[in-house]
Amino acid sequence: MRETISVIIPTYQHGDSIVACLESILRQSRQADEIIVVDDGSTDETKQILSSYLDRIEYLHQENAGAPAARMRGFKSSKGSLLLFCDADIHMHKDLLKELETALRDDPGASWAYCGFRWGWKRFRSRPYDKEALKRNNYIHTTSLIRRESFPGFDHTLKRFQDWDLWLTMSEQGHRGTFVDKELFRVIHQRGRTGMSAWIPSFLFKLPFETKRVREHRAAEQVVREKHRL
Repeated sequence: MRETISVIIPTYQHGDSIVACLESILRQSRQADEIIVVDDGSTDETKQILSSYLDRIEYLHQENAGAPAARMRGFKSSKGSLLLFCDADIHMHKDLLKELETALRDDPGASWAYCGFRWGWKRFRSRPYDKEALKRNNYIHTTSLIRRESFPGFDHTLKRFQDWDLWLTMSEQGHRGTFVDKELFRVIHQRGRTGMSAWIPSFLFKLPFETKRVREHRAAEQVVREKHRL
């Protein structure tokens, strides 16, 4: 039986980047079977910008509740046997869906497939799945292809590291991932972004004083470590 792919895009105030994201999805060599955009209460021009795509996407709007809640809203509306959660500031390589689906087909024991990527022009190296390494640090981005029957949902109580929490939860349930050693998407860096899409340069962790961003990062990381007893 042919697998079906649902791409779910949570978006908040990303009217300036979501078109590039959508176009990269629509140009996939392996087309998505459905694309669901969940507008998490944007006050910019996201809704108007997406109006020209309504024949190709499902558009859902909700009051601002955060990215995990938006992802779960999209999941509940989706029908695909394979799920890919894609943030609105991501630009996909044309073969991303094809490569990740092939990886799952070739490794039927894997519950999700993931790949390397770039953040702006900075290369983020991933690695083959290793449960013990995952307990130390997250090396798997949210933009991964997940088997629906293995997906436990996102923890909406977490403000950060929802992706790490997801992979840890799935690993604890006996699931594992499979790695595609290719860079198949890029996160588009946008000045002024904060929260989940704001990368913290490593040098900030080496300063003799602790910045607010680093302090918040470490506090959020500790929440996940305590939840999973790491």
